[in-house]
Amino acid sequence: MYLHYDQAGLDAQYNMRARHPDFQQIMDAGTAESQRVRTALPAEWDVAYGDAPGQELEVFRAPAEGGPVLLFIHGGYWRAMDKTNFSFVAEHFARAGAAVVNINYALAPSVDMTEIVRQVREAVGWTYRNISRYGGDPKRIYVSGHSAGGYLGGMCVTHDWTAEGLPADVIKGACLISGLYDLEPIRLCNINDDVRLTPAHVQALSPLHLPVTGGTPVILAVGGDESEEFLRQTEAQYRAWLSQGVRAAHLVVPGTNHFTIISSLGDRDTMLSRYMRGQMNL
Repeated sequence: MYLHYDQAGLDAQYNMRARHPDFQQIMDAGTAESQRVRTALPAEWDVAYGDAPGQELEVFRAPAEGGPVLLFIHGGYWRAMDKTNFSFVAEHFARAGAAVVNINYALAPSVDMTEIVRQVREAVGWTYRNISRYGGDPKRIYVSGHSAGGYLGGMCVTHDWTAEGLPADVIKGACLISGLYDLEPIRLCNINDDVRLTPAHVQALSPLHLPVTGGTPVILAVGGDESEEFLRQTEAQYRAWLSQGVRAAHLVVPGTNHFTIISSLGDRDTMLSRYMRGQMNL
């Protein structure tokens, strides 16, 4: 029904929890580490960046004025998880000199994909206009996201920010981790019971089909032990952006899967953390 997959095969390619039975242990460890980080670093919690329910973020201050800014977007197939599960991402970036903005957005099925994308883009605008209050430099905003968050980061990279009254290059770089860039297989698998994608959504809201407007350099990262479809999606987006002249890097992180690749961001010495700090000049 899609490429060489039948329905069961396609569902299995995107069912990460079934593929990795220890996912809950990994997520619980990340949540516990996030609780520790929130007590260790100066930050503001539940800052509203829009009027809709769920439009909240946590902002970790830069240790000195004028630091670069990391805006992080959590995953969860657009229907689960919370920023507080991923506060651990902030620690070593903040200690290295960055302000970190960790965002929430309304979840499916209460809203559709168009609204989720709109909210995340609004978070970028909020960050540009407000981050100087937290020691961050609005001229040095970098976006990262994992899984569904990687997709949402891709929708930021492909957006025309001048339509929002922002500089075309408001995002200076992006690191998209285990992202989803072609929504067609999501429309066809059981995730769509909640996300409710239509063919029109797929065409209008798939980064794979959209031009990059601001020349943002991008790291496309994926775990070496991820499913065939996550590996395929990352490579397809990398090749598409290369063909548009984007400065793109394709990073396959050996020995990591869909969950351990994001937990590795809690360790400053991992390959992924080093690439991200290098992109941010930290």
